[in-house]
Amino acid sequence: MEDQEVEIYNSVSEYNKMANQETLHPLVSVVDFSKSDPISQHKRTFGFYTVFLKDVMCGDMFYGKNSYDYQEGTLVFIAPGQTYGIYNKGKQIQPAGFALIFHPDLIKGTNLGKNIKEYSFFSYDVHEALHLSEKEREIILECFKNIKLELDQSIDKHSKSLIVNNIELFLNYCMRFYDRQFITRDHINQGVIGKFENLLDEYLKSDKPKNFGFPMVNYFAEQLNLSANYFGDIIKKELGISAQEFIHNKLIDVAKEQIFNPEKSISEISYDLGFKYPQHFTRLFKTKVGVSPSEYKMLN
Repeated sequence: MEDQEVEIYNSVSEYNKMANQETLHPLVSVVDFSKSDPISQHKRTFGFYTVFLKDVMCGDMFYGKNSYDYQEGTLVFIAPGQTYGIYNKGKQIQPAGFALIFHPDLIKGTNLGKNIKEYSFFSYDVHEALHLSEKEREIILECFKNIKLELDQSIDKHSKSLIVNNIELFLNYCMRFYDRQFITRDHINQGVIGKFENLLDEYLKSDKPKNFGFPMVNYFAEQLNLSANYFGDIIKKELGISAQEFIHNKLIDVAKEQIFNPEKSISEISYDLGFKYPQHFTRLFKTKVGVSPSEYKMLN
């Protein structure tokens, strides 16, 4: 996407004004893009959580390192502070669909505020968007409708909890639908796991641990062109353990083989595997195996 000035929207009311929407609540809005003016190429950064339900293709969406030409019924999640953009070659296009936007201040002190990090899809790249079935799309639109109905009421002491509860319900549905997407794309996920294992094996057989240190999850996610959160969620759902734990297990397997090499000390093995300090390697080994590397060598 060509370089362009980034538009910054820190408040819900600023975005509503741009999108030709009425501000019913200062911290949350359900946006109907059929009421918006036509748009062309733009880059924007928000100070709030944003979920787009796009009902028409309107160009390539850029977010993180990737672009995605989204289809009808796609949900895209954007966290506060992230920059995204649309590139439609300068054409004026009428947007369609909806968006839910809510400011972090809305959920402060609530259950959702405490657990918002659990909804890791807010940190997925745009090409890891959620593709809805027709039935799922109807459920999402019903969630938006219920939030909008509450916004149309006069604000009272119940408003915040009812709005936040409805947003939490919506996000929980999204979690369920992402789980479905992970399952229906199982063949793709298996390919990711196979590539990850190969990359990890290659990393440990090379000089990279000595030169760059302990193998990190972010490195492998980047190699696979995935966001760290999406990559981590695939590994967790497919293997039942975190990507970091998988790396630890592989390190211990390699270490067990090297321990019996008489030409290598425990310290040398730890440095070869990317540990900065041998005691960190010893601690991990003992946690995983139950005995120290030296004791393991003596027992076998």
